[in-house]
Amino acid sequence: MKKIWIVLAALVGVGACASLPTSSENLLRADGYFADGNLEKALAYYNKAIILNPGNLEAYSSRGTAHFFAGNYNLAREDFEHVLLANPYKADVYTAYGSVLATQGAYEDAIKVFDIAIMLNPSKPENFFSRAGVFFMTGQYQKAITDYTSVINLRPAAEVYNARGAVYSYIGDTERAEKDFKTAKEDPMPATLQVYRSMHSK
Repeated sequence: MKKIWIVLAALVGVGACASLPTSSENLLRADGYFADGNLEKALAYYNKAIILNPGNLEAYSSRGTAHFFAGNYNLAREDFEHVLLANPYKADVYTAYGSVLATQGAYEDAIKVFDIAIMLNPSKPENFFSRAGVFFMTGQYQKAITDYTSVINLRPAAEVYNARGAVYSYIGDTERAEKDFKTAKEDPMPATLQVYRSMHSK
């Protein structure tokens, strides 16, 4: 983690190397297996892509996401840290990395990572949604409400209204809680924000 902050402070960015054709083919095949939910085969092909081209940062990022879904949180963390050390400007990788840290209980570090993701891409609602969840878990309820409101302003979804309603309910603001729950149930909008699907976006 310390190395990440050093690189960020220095603002040293190194672009991803162009993928070798055979590495790219393995990456595409791995993505296909990932989409089908076959994490074991996806990981095998991500490994091949990286062996063929160690500079393929997309393969590391995608493999990290596959490790996350497989419950291999330490391995996911290593892959995301590898990508961010090479290129500290990948907002989507910060989103995934922050999710790993939060899952491991490193809440303060997760919030810092989500802060960076938001700074790099303030129009991505998933970053606010993920940080709001950590704020709630750490008892920072007003900050959680603010982040959920930011998500609603960017891309409303029923699960976001329900999440904000749950925070209102937890702090005893039943009127606002009931209003959010009613909006989630009655207003036409997507059911979910699809945060974890976005973690695998290129």
